[in-house]
Amino acid sequence: MMVPVPIADTPVPAVVARYDFNGQTMILDDSGFGHTLRVVAGHGGVIRPVVHGTGNALAFPARCELTVCPHVALQSPGTTDLNPGTRDLSYGADVLLAPGQTSKGQNVVQKGYSKTGSQYKLQVDGVAGQPSCVLVDERRPGVIRLVRSSVTVADGRWHAVRCERAGSRFDIYVDNVLRGRTEVPARLSVANDSPLSIGGKGAARDNDQFNGALDNVWVRIG
Repeated sequence: MMVPVPIADTPVPAVVARYDFNGQTMILDDSGFGHTLRVVAGHGGVIRPVVHGTGNALAFPARCELTVCPHVALQSPGTTDLNPGTRDLSYGADVLLAPGQTSKGQNVVQKGYSKTGSQYKLQVDGVAGQPSCVLVDERRPGVIRLVRSSVTVADGRWHAVRCERAGSRFDIYVDNVLRGRTEVPARLSVANDSPLSIGGKGAARDNDQFNGALDNVWVRIG
């Protein structure tokens, strides 16, 4: 008679942060994990609500060619449950960016910094406005693993962009269509005490300011 062998529980992927930007005052985390966002700004940078579907999105400062430009980002507390470590990870946002608003690089969502530690990030690259996803291992700061979309999102229309790491596979999707794939080390680990930052790195001049509108920003781990 065979004795049943217990099957270990497999952790269920969890949305650890989600923002639909429909709140009236505070920018709450709709996942229920409590990562309420605060606004960090410099040089007059502001965000403003814009209509998206039946709710709101947030518009960030437009592209600026001056020496000193408005900067603004949204940041959560730096908490460990936003660190995936070596676990599977996916994150993304709905993005609206006009063709004339592209720049060298614009951050959509990130946690951590590539030069000094580990990181995961979604950004929109270059004049062509192609989104890309980044991973940096905590054991190898400065070594950037990147997958870039083959299509632009800078066409004045809303697009859902998603970064997805599963083991050694690292993908980028635009509107649920796979637009890029690369491999990363299976043991690559992202863990840091930095906040989750949306729309830019912060309020400094080199914050890689996003110059369009964002909605439905989310992070899922596992």
